[in-house]
Amino acid sequence: MDANSLYANYRSWQRFQRQEQLGREHQAALRKLADTGAMASRVTEAYRSMADRAAKEGASYRTLFQRQRDNGDNLACEGWLFVRRVLAEGGTTRIRATLFETFTLEEGDITPSAESPKKVTLDIYDELLVQKTMKLGCRTDRQDDERDTRFITFLDSVRGDLRQYL
Repeated sequence: MDANSLYANYRSWQRFQRQEQLGREHQAALRKLADTGAMASRVTEAYRSMADRAAKEGASYRTLFQRQRDNGDNLACEGWLFVRRVLAEGGTTRIRATLFETFTLEEGDITPSAESPKKVTLDIYDELLVQKTMKLGCRTDRQDDERDTRFITFLDSVRGDLRQYL
């Protein structure tokens, strides 16, 4: 095996390792959110706080989400979310934001650039969780692309250097 193909195999292995790690982290965050019993109103307030900090300081927040592939698989993706505004319209809460994707299985690590931001609209709503018991939970899905679902945005992972690309 020549050095180029060996290096390419190593890079592929690293990408799959990162994919596995993100998948585990996303599942753990979903479980934690379900265990806390967070309702849509509480999550909405967190997004309002993110929007306020984004306007004042240019803050973007780390987010994990699932993307459904053509074959039906759901794989975790990573990005940074710049929350522009939170809208409450007739019982529905929508988040207008800009998403900077930073990892997908297909592309690997993605460096933010002026071409990379995507404007997204997220819906926040309560859902009934049926596992061992029935309880209410909260879910955040992308409204303008049904392949992207189950967004988890972390309040403690913040960066302020992405505003330059907006």
